[in-house]
Amino acid sequence: MSHEIPLYDLETVAVLRELFNSGKPQRVLDTIKIPNLPKCDGAISVTGDSMYPLLKFGDIVLYKETEFENIFFGEMYLLSVKLNEWEEYITVKYVQKSDQGADFVKLLSQNSHHQPKDIHISKISALALIKASIRINTMM
Repeated sequence: MSHEIPLYDLETVAVLRELFNSGKPQRVLDTIKIPNLPKCDGAISVTGDSMYPLLKFGDIVLYKETEFENIFFGEMYLLSVKLNEWEEYITVKYVQKSDQGADFVKLLSQNSHHQPKDIHISKISALALIKASIRINTMM
């Protein structure tokens, strides 16, 4: 059994919550259909190198939206983190328990050049569990 998963253009989205709540057709670049894939709400292309070598720039991650109460610590998530009143940071990170208490989480990168960061859970405005990733290897 397979279903079509929308591939979204993250560059046209200011914050993940906007994408999760609207899912407007003009933001859909294409659809992805993979047999036996678990239920996913969408897919986006990865930017940045914080999860390298596991994920690299241009890889596609497929996600399932979730709420903080349903988090599985140690898993990889797509998150939108509020930096201030006007800016949000969209990233893919491992989410772990923080030493600073139950109101915090530790965001951990695969890339050792990126330091772990503890953030207050109130700063997370959107959260989605990464269910799968796609890497396209091409010779140019």
